[in-house]
Amino acid sequence: MAGENGTNILDAVRRIPCGVFVLTSSFHDRRTGVLTRWVQPCSTHPPHIMVAVARGLPIEPLIRDSRAFALCQISAGDRLLLRSFATTPDNDDDPFVTLPSHDAPSGSPIIDRAMCYLDCELVRHVVLDGDHRLYVGHVRAGAVLNPDGEPAIELGGNGLVPKD
Repeated sequence: MAGENGTNILDAVRRIPCGVFVLTSSFHDRRTGVLTRWVQPCSTHPPHIMVAVARGLPIEPLIRDSRAFALCQISAGDRLLLRSFATTPDNDDDPFVTLPSHDAPSGSPIIDRAMCYLDCELVRHVVLDGDHRLYVGHVRAGAVLNPDGEPAIELGGNGLVPKD
């Protein structure tokens, strides 16, 4: 019965809609980005965003050391960005080399073709008894870059968008 209840819980959690974002960060000469779906506003005054990040990803030390991250929202039809960030880059690879991008005020990369972005100062890092960590950011800058198109929204899962 416990196994069945666990399956029921996961099935229910997976029905929660999630937007698809590229989470970015940089520190010194290193920058990287990963796809994430678990993003949620958690305060309006001041504006705070929380994001769940799988433990052990190469972006974690960059967020920790820079005390900053950015979220770039992906359009549902943007297969290039979905493919470019679906796999975890090696520590030395810079996924932004071939993508037009610019730096947010924090120094985190912003993808020019993203629908919008939020640039955040890290205010809290929460270690959970699970496979993800929570990062809470105070939104310091943001803009709508490309208002056309539909945001990529999927049902829950493991926090990362699987490869096609």
